[in-house]
Amino acid sequence: MVFIFLGWISIYTASYSEEQQGIFDLSTKYGKQLLWILLSAVLIIIILAIDKKFYENFSGVFYILSILSLIGLFIFGKNINGATSWYNFGAFGLQPSEFAKTATALAIANLLNELNQDLRKPANQLKSFGILMLPAILITLQPDPGSALVYGSLILVLYRFGLPSYFLLFAFIAMVLFVVTLYFGFQYTLIAVFILISGFFIYLNYKNKKFFRHNWMKFLLVYLFTGLYIFSVDFVFNNVFEQRHRDRFNIVLGKNIDDQGIGYNTAQSVITIGSGGFLGKGFLQGDRTQGDFVPEQETDYIFSTVGEEWGFLGSSLVVILFVTFLMRLLYIAERQKSIFSKVYAYATVAIFFFHFTINIGMVIGLLPTIGIPLPFFSYGGSSLWGFTLLLFILIRLDADRIYEW
Repeated sequence: MVFIFLGWISIYTASYSEEQQGIFDLSTKYGKQLLWILLSAVLIIIILAIDKKFYENFSGVFYILSILSLIGLFIFGKNINGATSWYNFGAFGLQPSEFAKTATALAIANLLNELNQDLRKPANQLKSFGILMLPAILITLQPDPGSALVYGSLILVLYRFGLPSYFLLFAFIAMVLFVVTLYFGFQYTLIAVFILISGFFIYLNYKNKKFFRHNWMKFLLVYLFTGLYIFSVDFVFNNVFEQRHRDRFNIVLGKNIDDQGIGYNTAQSVITIGSGGFLGKGFLQGDRTQGDFVPEQETDYIFSTVGEEWGFLGSSLVVILFVTFLMRLLYIAERQKSIFSKVYAYATVAIFFFHFTINIGMVIGLLPTIGIPLPFFSYGGSSLWGFTLLLFILIRLDADRIYEW
């Protein structure tokens, strides 16, 4: 409720004008957000009134419906800002990817429950990754790679419940190769990787003279798959991502400096946060916010409003509140008795953590702009309802934990 209140105040500030009157004015963004908040209260009542077994028994149905809703976007979706991510219903829109997160969390919880957390078998690993990758691929094709990255955070959940640690090592190497390929290019990265892999195998062969003779096929396979991955990064970056996505990565990597073009939002956001000083300028006193220096400030860049009006002190308070919130979710996750509830709880933590970290990192210029909302702060009915659904299903599951022995 604190997040909802602070978020609505920030949206009110970011979209305020003297000509608009009344907080219930649906022609304003703060008026629409207030309506969505009130409807969220109804949604909460419905979620808590349903038996917890319903979420477990119908998790597969929810997942299938979410996948169908993502596929339907390619036929019935509306293109907004270069991405076909929305269904349009007059003055309102619905973004199914926000609800697909909850459906995916339920599906992975149900799968691990059926598998009894056995993620050592390759077949079970394949099933788990398939559940995560399918919505991520569909969302990437919209294209909305930012929202798709959220599903990568659920790998941490799989690791928590038995996924071998070398998968995290592979994920880390993949991220490093992704960044290195974007920065240095496909050819130079491929050559450097070939040298590193060759050096590693030469060292092992030095320790054991027969090593290369018996493992030369592994050397070729490692280099082949690594090369294919590097090539795929280059291909996706240049052929799947739109120019605006490429520009944002290039700015963060320092390859482009464009404070007046694609990097304008981030540059203005950083300046706006800095202008708040230690204590901030006060409610409705942020001249940069009132002057619309940060485009779309009430959505992805809502944290810049907090920084200007409430300063370093207010921004720190929001960060502390989020960390406290995440720690509380971890506590709730760990006290669950059933596998289904515990897996879903950790998935909830992972999704909230990813959104919080990436959004604030983006707003202060440490990470590329990938367009994901700050939970319960950013303007938008779909994101608000999506996070409400995600959180209160967990609260409903937690309410019955004493019967799960």
